[in-house]
Amino acid sequence: MDSLLRLLLRLVLVPLGGVVGMTAALIVIMVGYWQLGDVLSGSPEVEFLALMEALSAAAFVMMAVVLVMGGIALIGILFAEAFAVRSWIFHTANGALSAWIASQIFPPFPDTPVPFDGLLYIVGAGLAGGLAYWAVAGWSAGFWKPIGRAYPVASPHDISGAPPPRIPPQD
Repeated sequence: MDSLLRLLLRLVLVPLGGVVGMTAALIVIMVGYWQLGDVLSGSPEVEFLALMEALSAAAFVMMAVVLVMGGIALIGILFAEAFAVRSWIFHTANGALSAWIASQIFPPFPDTPVPFDGLLYIVGAGLAGGLAYWAVAGWSAGFWKPIGRAYPVASPHDISGAPPPRIPPQD
């Protein structure tokens, strides 16, 4: 019964972690790559409607790229779930590698004002997405390996087979 409940918990946590990871990756790309901090800092030449239109178009395009990145990262996530890999280094490396592969699948668009070729922000988004996934679901990966299980301790006897010395009780 315990393993069934753990499996159901994993079926909820893994997709939730994927959504959080893809959202973190999208935010890093939007803020870093398009340098939205400079745009939102209040420069007078930027009109509000033009800014909203640009942000919505960029979010739509980047969502497609982040979904491909999440699909590629799913291979590493399934590996982590199958073998109970709970390392944050594994999950962040999985995010960075999947982001790099997704950026190689989508070649830079030549007719856009900001081409999609900033590898630093892409890998940074993958690192952020992998770390966000680990924070939600990766730290407890593997439904068959419970967290904090007490493993059997070796025999109290040493290698020679002699029992440990007894300490007399104190009066």
